Amino acid sequence: MELNGKAALITGGARIGQVVAAVLARHGANVAMTYRTSKTSAEETVEETRALGVRGLALRADLTKPADLVHAVERAASVFGGLDILVNLASIYEKTSLASLDAGVWKKNMAANLESAYLLSLRCAPWMRRRGEGRIIHFSDWVAASGRPRYKEYLPYYVSKSGVVGLTQALALELAPEILVNAIAPGPILPPPDLSAKENRAVQRATPLGRWGGPEEIAKAVLFLIETDFVTGECIRVDGGRHLY
Repeated sequence: MELNGKAALITGGARIGQVVAAVLARHGANVAMTYRTSKTSAEETVEETRALGVRGLALRADLTKPADLVHAVERAASVFGGLDILVNLASIYEKTSLASLDAGVWKKNMAANLESAYLLSLRCAPWMRRRGEGRIIHFSDWVAASGRPRYKEYLPYYVSKSGVVGLTQALALELAPEILVNAIAPGPILPPPDLSAKENRAVQRATPLGRWGGPEEIAKAVLFLIETDFVTGECIRVDGGRHLY
């Protein structure tokens, strides 16, 4: 797919989402971004995209609420005259012990990480089919993509992100040949703000490439999955080889 003139909806208005939006804008795509709390980041990104000569749109949406989700898709499609690309970056990542895991925590993870990706895909697909092609890119996690849990106290997160891989494969089959559906499974991309120096060194030692990747590596993977015309149903790990240990 040629990006110039296309319309993209990116969920998640901060950090990695900002870099992905800027890369797509530099290739000529109009970009809409959803945010829940990161209003300032989303609006800054929109201003940056507009400075590049394309259209930008920031949309407040809690993607665990179907009404917000529907409004975001319809608003973006209305402003841009359609949609060609969906990048599902938004998710939650919270540590929860098994003892404190209740139905509310479970539902929250499933709604934010899995159900929203499913519903957004269903809402965006008709717009893409009207144009004869489309790209949907979900986000899993390197641990889930490796096929086994590695850390305790992330049960609902792991299950939801494993579900994203299955969703990607099933949707790729259902939406072919017009729409290509793939996923990215990030590893050590950005260190958390509260990461200690000791923890930082441990992550780097456990990563064969010996460093954090940076959000630009995710943007490169997104760009590849948009531009390719013959890859669908895949989950690409962008983790510096972290899954090998």
